[in-house]
This record gives sequence, C-alpha cells and structure tokens, in this order.
Amino acid sequence: MINKPYSESCEQNREPILAVLQPLLADSQTVLEIGSGTGQHAVYFASELPHLIWQSSDCSAYLPGIHSWLDEAGLANTPDPLELDVTKPWPQLSVDTVFSANTVHIMHWPMVEALFAGMGSLLPTGGQFLLYGPFNYNGSYSSDSNARFDIWLKARDPDSGIKDFERLDHLAQAAGLNFIRLYPMPANNQILHWQKT
Repeated sequence: MINKPYSESCEQNREPILAVLQPLLADSQTVLEIGSGTGQHAVYFASELPHLIWQSSDCSAYLPGIHSWLDEAGLANTPDPLELDVTKPWPQLSVDTVFSANTVHIMHWPMVEALFAGMGSLLPTGGQFLLYGPFNYNGSYSSDSNARFDIWLKARDPDSGIKDFERLDHLAQAAGLNFIRLYPMPANNQILHWQKT
C-alpha cells in the first residue's frame, strides 16, 4: 500500500462544498469528478451522499493515490477511478452531474476548452456542472489574496492562472450549458453552477 497523498485544502473546504452540493445533488444518481487529485473529496462526498455513485477521475499519475483513499474507505458507491485527460477521448459514461474542484486555474486554456466541450457531449439534458475554485470577473481579481495566488500560479507555470468567469461562461454556452448561479465560498472561492439545456 502506498502512502496516501494528502491535501490540507481538501480538509478545509469539504464541509462548505458539501453544504452546497447536498441539495443540488438530491435527485442525481451518478457524479463524475474531474481532477480528483488525492481522492479525499471522493471519499468524503461519497460517504456523505450514499445515494450517489461518485466516479472519480484524473490523469494516470494521480490514480494510485486515489486508489489508496478509495480502498481504505471501502465504500460501495465509489468505483475504481478512471483515467481521464480532458484533451483526449473521454471514457463512455452515463452521468447526470460533473463536479470539479481547484482544476481550471491549473489548466492551460486549451485544456479548459476541452473540458467544457467534453462535458457538453457527456451531460444529458438537465445535467449539471459544478465548478469550485477562485474566479475573476470582468478581468479583475475578486480579492487581494486571489491576486497573490495568481502571481504564485504563473510563477510556477506561466500558462496557468485564475480564469475569467465570462470566458468560462462563453465556453459553457457553446457546449449547451446555461449558467444558473454562483455560490460564495470561504477563502474567496466560489461554486459555479451550470445546467445542460
């Protein structure tokens, strides 16, 4: 058994995220999580939302760590994580919700475009996309801490960085997704909620 990866931010944000997800996912059956990272969110949300199948996914390098969390938890509603690179052909899935946390500010823009295009093909009418993270509005940072975070991201990878909501919503509309609302979250993060029309 490998040592489980650990993210402090997952522990800090999981309860506020769950408070938003619970009512929105009351009638859902299967959630695809894109960019499951350590696997902590998958275990926590699947345990708190036992009516759901929580399908984790990520690039191949992250799958052993996700496996370690899922195997230890032993939940009936967490199938094996899927390898999913948004820029490559997606697995054939039947899901009614896609969830992703802290991913698009790490992605390069072509990956973000591929993410929305892939979801547009995957989600059925009425399907939901729930995206957690920091976002800019009208080209401006929503807080000083987000501005500092963006500088840090770009120092690591110049093609990463906090994305503008308006550009994301343009991609969503092109993929047949209608923006529903945003949910303010702690630490200057938000959950953006789209629905397939």
